[in-house]
This record gives sequence, structure tokens and C-alpha cells, in this order.
Amino acid sequence: MIQAENLAMKYATGRLALSGASLSVPPGELAVILGANGSGKSTMMRIISGMAKPSEGKVRIAGQDITTLHGRQLANARMGLGMVFQHAHLVKRRSVLSNVVCGVLGRHRNLFTAFGGLPEQEFGFGMECLEQVGLTKFAHQRASTLSGGQAQRASIARALAQRPHALLADEPVASLDPEASEEVMRLLRRLATDQGMAVLCVLHQPDLARRYADRLLGLRKGVIAFADTPSRVSDSDVESLYEGFHPA
Repeated sequence: MIQAENLAMKYATGRLALSGASLSVPPGELAVILGANGSGKSTMMRIISGMAKPSEGKVRIAGQDITTLHGRQLANARMGLGMVFQHAHLVKRRSVLSNVVCGVLGRHRNLFTAFGGLPEQEFGFGMECLEQVGLTKFAHQRASTLSGGQAQRASIARALAQRPHALLADEPVASLDPEASEEVMRLLRRLATDQGMAVLCVLHQPDLARRYADRLLGLRKGVIAFADTPSRVSDSDVESLYEGFHPA
């Protein structure tokens, strides 16, 4: 489960990026955050992932408060939270399977892995993760041969290799074509439904969010404007998130 309570983030410049933001994503739910650029989405994801400390508030992952942790304790806690970003960030010269096995390195900290080695005993599990995302036939190909959608699914497999309790996906389809976007969202939907994972996703496509999310959360100027099921969030609610926003 992902829980955030009364998150606030005030930067040294005085800008308030988040104010009183709370959310809870239980196991088996796919929640999507919507909002314009500058609304606080990236700040919230950084705090929930443990990459930034809030000015106020707490974040709990599977019941553990990660905002109080530092160093190795924080690194260990973050193993329970898989991360997927806009770009897959695969090592292109390595095989797809090797990239996936990189997800287990947090549990294998030693001199061998420090110099780029991968634990042989984890390759079988890496294949299981590839099977979950439908890429086993690409396991021994170089990652550079994958399409954009395939690379993103491989990055999800890498996140699954951590054996996480929950998954954060920060604009995972922003660089993909419509067909690949649907594939990635179907996969995230299935991970929530079939594996009981808590999945929190940032999207810029309200239509995709409506089709796949259990719950929509709208951020506007650092404040959660709504948090409800797609059927109870109106088009005007969504449109209000982008009022006054003029993309460059």
C-alpha cells in the first residue's frame, strides 16, 4: 500500500509546490494523477519514491514510514517500491534479460556486482518477470533492438525484479505511440488486478486514465482538487486542472 499524509513541499525560493496533499493507494488499485505542468505531480512522485524529503507530512510504503529513513535503511525500503519512468533507461548493449536482472542488484551488494557483475541465480527469476510483460522471446537480444513500447515493458519487468509491494509509474507512456501506450496501460492494469499491486501512475492523457484507472486524482497548484472513481469525475473537473495553463 502507498500512503501519503498531508504532504507539503516548500522550496528555498519560497515556492510552495505541494500543500496538504494526502492519498492512499491500496493493493490491487491503479490510481492515476492528472494535472498540468507545474501542478506538483513530479514533486509528489519524488517524495513518495523517497527521492526527496517533504517539508511536512509522511509517506508510508507497506506500512513503513520512509520519510524518517536515511542511507542504507532508505535504500532497503525503496526496494519495496518499483519505479517506471518516461524513458526506459535500458543499457542498450546488454541483453534484455540482463537489464531486467539489474533490478535485483539492491539485494546483492558485493564487489562482484559493484564491478558490473550480475548474480547468476537471479536469471531464472528475470525470465519470469519477462514472461509477465510478454517479452520472453526477446530475452537474449540486445536492448537496443526493442521498440519504444517493448523497452518500456522491459523496464517494468526490471521494476518487478525488485519484488516490490507497489509500483510508481511517472508518465510511462509520454514517449509512446497510441498502440504501445495501450499495451503499457493494460500491463499496469493487470499488475494491479492480478498481482494485487498498488500502482500509482502520472499521466497527461485523461482518456487513458479514464479507461484504465480505478481512481483519478487531480492536482492543481499543489493541492489535490479531486480523488474519485472515473465515473464520478466530470470532464469539467478534469478541464479545471488545466485552466490558465498555456504549454510552450
